[in-house]
Amino acid sequence: MDTIVKKSDAGRKLRNFARMNFGAVLYGMGISLFLDPNSLAPGGVVGISIILNRFLSIGTGTLYLLINIPLLLLGWKKLGGKFIRKTLYVVVLNTVVIDVLSYVNPVTREPLLAAVAGSILLGIGMGTVFKCGATTGGMDIVVKILRGKYKHIKTGSLFLIIDMTIVAISGLVFRNFNTAMYALITVALTGRTIDFILYGGDEAKLIFVVSDLSERISERIIKSVKTGITMLKGRGAYSNKEKNIIMCVVKKQSAPKVLEIVKREDENAFVIVSSATETFGEGYKDYFQDQL
Repeated sequence: MDTIVKKSDAGRKLRNFARMNFGAVLYGMGISLFLDPNSLAPGGVVGISIILNRFLSIGTGTLYLLINIPLLLLGWKKLGGKFIRKTLYVVVLNTVVIDVLSYVNPVTREPLLAAVAGSILLGIGMGTVFKCGATTGGMDIVVKILRGKYKHIKTGSLFLIIDMTIVAISGLVFRNFNTAMYALITVALTGRTIDFILYGGDEAKLIFVVSDLSERISERIIKSVKTGITMLKGRGAYSNKEKNIIMCVVKKQSAPKVLEIVKREDENAFVIVSSATETFGEGYKDYFQDQL
């Protein structure tokens, strides 16, 4: 049994390592093949590196590594050695990929296409690395520290706040309003992609149903939609009458089916439908796994 457990654990670590490498390579490709050749500074340390590269005879990847060193030392103190060892590996791999691919012709010289494609690659790469328990260095470390303190703010949103400042600086340095706007598109799309990779497309609908036929409605929903239901106790302030309130969370695509059931069973039911942007628990996300 111990041998099986060890093999399973080794396999999990190997898959995690492979995903981490995959994310780092995508990140480097997004920079060298799309953003850097088009002078698009996507915020963070890599944005600073792209800006400095235009004034110094040092590769963007090398600058990225040099700027990361003090941030890695900060991360070592705040986040621990194991986390930073992984991040250091990713930073070095990113540096190699960025500098090696800088000798390859860019995929496109069209700024808008470069902004879209580059931001998607960056977002997927960063999100994948984050899910593996590391970061791509730079402001990722700062975000990781802030995320531990302000858990209610999503990772992509924190990146957006920090990166906006660097994008503004890039517009001033390059003296090109269009370039700054394309960089802003990159920042926004990267943030959205990171959130999708980390949190998934798990937006659900939270539905409350107040009805005298709550038992029948709940049975139909459980049978037809295959979802759990919580029955809440409520009392009408005007009638002073107790009622059962159905509460259920369903995937967006299942919400119309629930509403159709309620309509068929009780046209006079009182229904509230709202969005549940994050849902943890059985059938949804693992709360502990997704706290990054």
